[in-house]
Amino acid sequence: MKVLAGTSNSKLCKDIARNLKLKLVNSNIKRFADGEVYVEINENIRGNSIFVIQSTSNPANDNLMELLICIDALRRSSAKNITAVIPYFGYARQDRKVVPRTAISAKLVSNLITNAGANRILSVDLHAGQIQGFFDIPVDNLFATPIFARHIKNKMKLNNLICVSPDVGGVERTRALSRRLNSSIAIIDKRRPTPGKSEVMNIVGNVKNKNCVIVDDIIDSGGTIVNAAQALKNKGAKDVYVYITHAVLSGQAVDKIEKSKIKKLITTDTIDNSKKIGRSRKIEIISLAPMISEAMKRIANSTSVSSLFK
Repeated sequence: MKVLAGTSNSKLCKDIARNLKLKLVNSNIKRFADGEVYVEINENIRGNSIFVIQSTSNPANDNLMELLICIDALRRSSAKNITAVIPYFGYARQDRKVVPRTAISAKLVSNLITNAGANRILSVDLHAGQIQGFFDIPVDNLFATPIFARHIKNKMKLNNLICVSPDVGGVERTRALSRRLNSSIAIIDKRRPTPGKSEVMNIVGNVKNKNCVIVDDIIDSGGTIVNAAQALKNKGAKDVYVYITHAVLSGQAVDKIEKSKIKKLITTDTIDNSKKIGRSRKIEIISLAPMISEAMKRIANSTSVSSLFK
């Protein structure tokens, strides 16, 4: 078992390698002057099981191309099998045709990764469960919910708690968290007048004088979560906490969060946002390196990954 680190999230790669007590594969990944990606493996990996870690976050296309070239380089170096560890799977939101004559980009990206030579995929909180079916190879989808539940119990210690889904599509995720916390749930009814913008229509459930925990997989521009927090406060919520797996945080998202009614936003390190977040008072990062490294170990040893969440 060996681990190759992509360049999209070097800190997470190092943390995973440290948890596994392994050295990262000696490689040379660089960009030519015109932006082309160059990958060179500087050690013998013939017959080894290789895990290549690369989130396809911003810049999404560059990081995706780097992942594909890493997989191709490993295949041509006679790796026994290649597992693409993609903590954040970009293009996941384009998983269906919302309007006519559009691409299903998540399926296209799945085909690219498979055809490049990956034998298995390991990801975290895929935006839609059906993306697993877009691949013709095994996919392990890890969940951040147990990590969030542990953090709420051990660090936040909130009473009079209610878990809130920011939309109808996130109810299953919210219910999974509420079961672990023995709390009730509320649902925010929203609509999107245009892509990237949301409007809260109604809140299903009683949130008055309660500590609200919003849980979601992705925060991008921050508009949805900020509007949701404001709507909850308007309905009499005590405090609003937010738990997000993938913090894309595009544009002025961090400023919006700082000025919002959100008391604390907790996210994971699937995307390296240390520069964006900086000294933010409201945003806290928790690491998924222990969970991802344990899943990698189980895949390498052919033992159960799903038992991680029981």
